[in-house]
Amino acid sequence: MNTPYRTRVSLVLLMGLLFAACTSSPPPQQPPNIVFIMSDDHAYQAISAYSDKLIETPNIDRIAQQGMLFTNASVTNSICAPSRATILTGKHTHLNGKVDNHFAFDDSNITFPQILQANGYQTAMFGKLHFGNNPKGFDEFKILPGQGAYWNPDFITKHQGKIKVEGYATDIITDFTLDWLANDRKEEQPFLLMYLHKAPHRAWYMADRHYDEFLNRKFEEPETLFEDYKTMGKAAAEAEMNILHHMGWSGDNKLSPETLDELSINEIGPDIVRYNGMLRRFTPAQRQAFEKAYRPIHESFKAAYPQMDDKDKMHWKYQRYMQDYLGTIKAVDENVGKVLDYLEANNLMDNTIIVYTSDQGFYLGEHGWFDKRFAYNESFKTPLLVAWKDRVQPGTVSDALVQNLDFAQTFLDAANINAPEAMQGESLLPLLTQQGNWSRESVYYHYYEYPAEHMVNRHYAIVTKDYKLIHYYFATNEWVLIDRRNDPLEQNNFYNDSSYAQVKADLHQKLKALRLKYKDSDELSNQYIDQFLSSAVSGKVYGLSKERAREILLQRQAARANN
Repeated sequence: MNTPYRTRVSLVLLMGLLFAACTSSPPPQQPPNIVFIMSDDHAYQAISAYSDKLIETPNIDRIAQQGMLFTNASVTNSICAPSRATILTGKHTHLNGKVDNHFAFDDSNITFPQILQANGYQTAMFGKLHFGNNPKGFDEFKILPGQGAYWNPDFITKHQGKIKVEGYATDIITDFTLDWLANDRKEEQPFLLMYLHKAPHRAWYMADRHYDEFLNRKFEEPETLFEDYKTMGKAAAEAEMNILHHMGWSGDNKLSPETLDELSINEIGPDIVRYNGMLRRFTPAQRQAFEKAYRPIHESFKAAYPQMDDKDKMHWKYQRYMQDYLGTIKAVDENVGKVLDYLEANNLMDNTIIVYTSDQGFYLGEHGWFDKRFAYNESFKTPLLVAWKDRVQPGTVSDALVQNLDFAQTFLDAANINAPEAMQGESLLPLLTQQGNWSRESVYYHYYEYPAEHMVNRHYAIVTKDYKLIHYYFATNEWVLIDRRNDPLEQNNFYNDSSYAQVKADLHQKLKALRLKYKDSDELSNQYIDQFLSSAVSGKVYGLSKERAREILLQRQAARANN
C-alpha cells in the first residue's frame, strides 16, 4: 500500500526528532556556584599546605587536597583595600583608582559580583570588605565597618542597618555564612558567596578557647629575623616595620599599660589606644578571661625585662607576635572546616568552585619585619588554593605566575560570561582544568602608600619566576634586582653586578612593555602622589602630619616650576 506524501513527510520528521533526541548532548550544566574565602593578611607561611613549621591548618589544606595549590600566586599591590578593589574589578589599582587605603573606592567601577548578579546569580557577602558601606551587586551582605573588631563587632547590613553582635568575629562571620546557606540560598539559582575574615589582621586577638594552646607555645624563628638590611638597599633599611623597633608593646604584644608604667617603658600613643579600645569592647566575662590568660606573660616579662638586651627583646616580641597571630588563624581554620562540612553534607560540592586566598601576604619575622607592602616574597606572594570537583584534579600544584587580578575573569569565564574589555586579568581555567594554554611569563606590581604608616617607599616591579626588578621612586630613586633562584631569601641587590648586565637589560625592556600593557606611567604615579599629599594636608592620612605633607607638596611644586 502506498503511504500518502504528507504522511511520509510526517514520519520522516518524527523519526528525525527521535534520532536527534537520542543523540544530542545533555543539557548544559548549571553555571557553577562560587565560594570565595578570603582572610586578611594571612601569610602563605602560616598554612600547612605550604609549610607546617608554624601551624597545622587541616581544613584549609582540604581545599588543596581536593584541588590545586598555587605556589606563585601574588598580588598587584600589597595592602588591604587596594587588593580587594583589584579582586572585585579585575583591574590594576592605578586604573580602578583605589591605590591605597586612604582614597575612596570609585563605585562607578563595574565589579564581577554585579555582572554575576545581572546574569542570574544569587550573591552574598559576609565579613570584611574594608571599604564602602553598600557593596554593589549583592542580594545580601553583613560587613564590618572599616577594619572591624575582633570581639563583639559591629556590622553594616543590607536589611537591618547597623547591628552589634556579641562574640568572636571569626565565629560570627561563619554563623552568618552558614545561616545564609541554610535559609536564604535559592536552590534554583547558582550563587556567589564571599566569606571574608578579618583575621589574622593586626592586632591579632585570638578566640578565648585558644589561649591555653597558643600562649604556651614557642615557634621557630626565621633565618633573617636579625636582618641588618645592608645588602638589601635604602628603601628596605628605612622601612618602619621592624618587630623590635616598631611593633607595639601594648596594642600588639598585649602588655598592659600598667605593666609598661611599672617598667618605665615609653609606648607610642596609638598602641595604647589600640589596646584600651579592645578592652572596652570586651564583656566583663571576656575581659576577665583575657586578663587571666595574659597575666602570667606580664609577670614573667616584668621579671626578665631588667636583664634583657635588644636581642632578647626581639626574641620575646617575635614569640608574642607568633602566639597571637597564629592563634587567630586557628579559629579561621576551624570555621573554614564548618563551611566545607556544610557544603559536603548538603551535596553542594558537585558544581562549586571553592577558593581560599588572602588579600596579600605578610611578614612573620622575615627580614625582622611584620606587615606587608614590599615586593619581597612574604608580602607579594599570597596563598591560593582552588577546588572544583571533577574539573580540578585533586592534589595538583601549579607554579604559574597568577595574581589576584585574575579572579574576576576566572569566575566570569567559569560562568560562561564574557568579561568587560577593561578587565586586565586572565582566566585561570586553563590552569585549573589543565586544558588550554597559559603563557604569562611575568607579572606587574605597584605600591603607593607613602609617606605613611610603616614608611615603605613607593615602588613598582616586574616579577618573573627567576628575577625581580624593582624601582623605588619619590623618596629615593633606587633600583633593586633580585635573583629568585640563587638568593631565595632575597637579601641581595644584584642591580650593579656586572654579571647580571644582560639580565638587567632584558628586565628593563620587559618592564617597559608591561607598563604599557597595563596602562601605567610616571605621569599617573605623580598624579597619585599629589592627590595623596593634598589629602594629607587636609588631615586625612594616618602616619603623616599635615605640616610635613604641606612641606613635601610645596617642594614638588617648586621643583616642577624650576623644570
